[in-house]
Amino acid sequence: MAGEVSFFELGVADPERARTFYAGLFGWTFEPGTAEGGGYAIRTSKTPGGVHGGDAGAGPYVFFRVDDMQTAVTLVRELGGTVTEGGDAGGDEETVARFGRFQLCHDDQGSPFGLHQPPVGA
Repeated sequence: MAGEVSFFELGVADPERARTFYAGLFGWTFEPGTAEGGGYAIRTSKTPGGVHGGDAGAGPYVFFRVDDMQTAVTLVRELGGTVTEGGDAGGDEETVARFGRFQLCHDDQGSPFGLHQPPVGA
């Protein structure tokens, strides 16, 4: 497994305000995403990200790269971690082809993190 940070997601109340704020702060570019209620895909110089609305005050979601989601999920459970039911944030096949597969998890001490299997060719 690779293990480097592969994707990040920002939960905010208003995605449009977040776009203005983070574009001004970091110079990130935004394009329409697939999140319900609005959202954006974020382009940075290195690690891609996203922003979704309706999640005011949320901490950033950090996703670590894995080569095979099923293998990684099995390993999380074997090591005493948990996989969030319904935590597959991948979406439909078009979204998976664009962004990859995502899974929300907790380590064996209850700390949250995510797994990300990038789309084919990324």
